[in-house]
Amino acid sequence: MDAEEIARSAALERKHWWYAARRALVRRTVRDWPAGRAVDVGCGMGGNTVVLREMGWQAIGVEYTSTGADIAASRGIPVVQGDGRALPVADASVDLVMSTDAWEHIDDDVAVAAETARVLRPGGRVLVAVPAGMALWSGHDVALGHVRRYERDQLADLVRGAGLVIDDLWSWNVLLRPVVRARRRNKDAPESEMEAVNPVLNAGLRAAVGMERVLPLKRLPGVSLVVVAHKP
Repeated sequence: MDAEEIARSAALERKHWWYAARRALVRRTVRDWPAGRAVDVGCGMGGNTVVLREMGWQAIGVEYTSTGADIAASRGIPVVQGDGRALPVADASVDLVMSTDAWEHIDDDVAVAAETARVLRPGGRVLVAVPAGMALWSGHDVALGHVRRYERDQLADLVRGAGLVIDDLWSWNVLLRPVVRARRRNKDAPESEMEAVNPVLNAGLRAAVGMERVLPLKRLPGVSLVVVAHKP
């Protein structure tokens, strides 16, 4: 993701339905976990790092781009500019590694998974979210600098290959997948969909994603995949 796209995302992050829904996902997933030390790999502008800190975690961000790291730092978020393939974090030193929509940007995701396992303490947890399904590949992925979208088995094999134990793996943003697929059909030119949304539509889209908490949709195809795992 280039500097211009990062700056655009930063302007949208606080109110845009997708970012808000992702923050809610993080909050809901970790709410019953005892807070400890955490690292948010590929933290971007730090919105999800803030969620962890608000919940009592000693959380820092690791961000590859100088633009993202500078924006996060300007918001008072502890952030280190670094590479997910060689994390600037000591062995077995953190209780949680979180990475939301970052692995798909990295060519060597095997190295990222291995680094995730390396820095975790035994019993430490992993929370990773990635875009799902190459059937949804479009110019949006190109514009955001994605290398891939993940299939369920592909993500599971990657996490297990790093020596981690999967506790749950589910689809997210299922209800809106048909809309996303229709919008992205036959779109090959780079074109990001991260743009301002009418407030009424924004609220409706956020509500649609929120409904998934009470509907049995987690095993159906979605726009994203989420995996929770731990280090044995």
